[in-house]
Amino acid sequence: MKPKQKAFADSSIRIERTGNAFLHHGDSLKLYEHWPKPTCIIADGPYGLGKFPGEPISVVDLAAWYAPHVAAWAKHAATDSTLWFWGSELSWATVHPVMDLNGWQYEETVVWDKGLAHIAGNVNSKTIRGLPVATEVAVRYTRRNTLPDANGTMLPLKEWIRSEWLRSGLPMNRSNEACGVRNAATRKYLTQCHHWYFPPAEALESMAAYCTKHGAKAARPYFSLDGVRPFNGAAWERMRSKWHHTHGLTNVWQEPPVHGRERVKGDDGYLHANQKPLALMERQVLACTDEGDVVWEPFGGLCSASLAASRIGRRAFAAEINAAFYEAAVSRLESESSSNRKKAA
Repeated sequence: MKPKQKAFADSSIRIERTGNAFLHHGDSLKLYEHWPKPTCIIADGPYGLGKFPGEPISVVDLAAWYAPHVAAWAKHAATDSTLWFWGSELSWATVHPVMDLNGWQYEETVVWDKGLAHIAGNVNSKTIRGLPVATEVAVRYTRRNTLPDANGTMLPLKEWIRSEWLRSGLPMNRSNEACGVRNAATRKYLTQCHHWYFPPAEALESMAAYCTKHGAKAARPYFSLDGVRPFNGAAWERMRSKWHHTHGLTNVWQEPPVHGRERVKGDDGYLHANQKPLALMERQVLACTDEGDVVWEPFGGLCSASLAASRIGRRAFAAEINAAFYEAAVSRLESESSSNRKKAA
């Protein structure tokens, strides 16, 4: 059953629904508690360049600007959420400590290589004092989930699994017998080194049953996620973010900046200074979600992530405070929806 969207009564925020996308003209900080829990968040917000209303004019104030958003994402996101954070190398590095403090675990940095065409003809070699910049970064984070041990102390998953087995009083090597493996349980599931591997649900289910049968008698069920109910395999699998691997794809994404028909234009040229390619947005959504999952775009701009998510059957929730960007985004998604209806007819 899909979670219901909480009622939203703030009349100052306009909401447009287009297909699978909900676009809100307002501050995303007022919306997080009303949106359904996201499986994916694509945050393409300020870079500290002062180009948009309310954006810090340098990276000095960027961490403080992002802090309430990052905390809210951690509070309202699902346990299997993935967060993609767009920025320059410096803007991301400035905000990373805030991410870490709020329980977002760094996974990898993806570099968007825009190619030489991005800077061709725009560099004065006599005055430039460095290498021309043709990249941005999209940094992937996942939730750093924790679970309570027998004393109520919240532990990282790796430590929690080991503590549950130790609670049984059984020797470590018996875990291999419990899982029906040669040595994978002690080498991967119970280790505390970098070789640790997230155990599949069936492995923990077998370990829980084995501890119950052969281990110390305990009122608290072994490997209980909440300390009350027996181990829940489906809930355990949701303690890890989703990942759909694409063979041959590395962490350097070569894609030219948006031009031509995809670029949204205003009266004086390009409407938005940093419109992201739909191809990259779709790649991010596909990597960490399934059909029907919720995607958040807190700083919508032209809502490229929401458009990409809607195209591939995800439910998108976006916010944008700039009226011109918001209207263009609504028009953009309505045009897409209208086109799809015509094709269906």
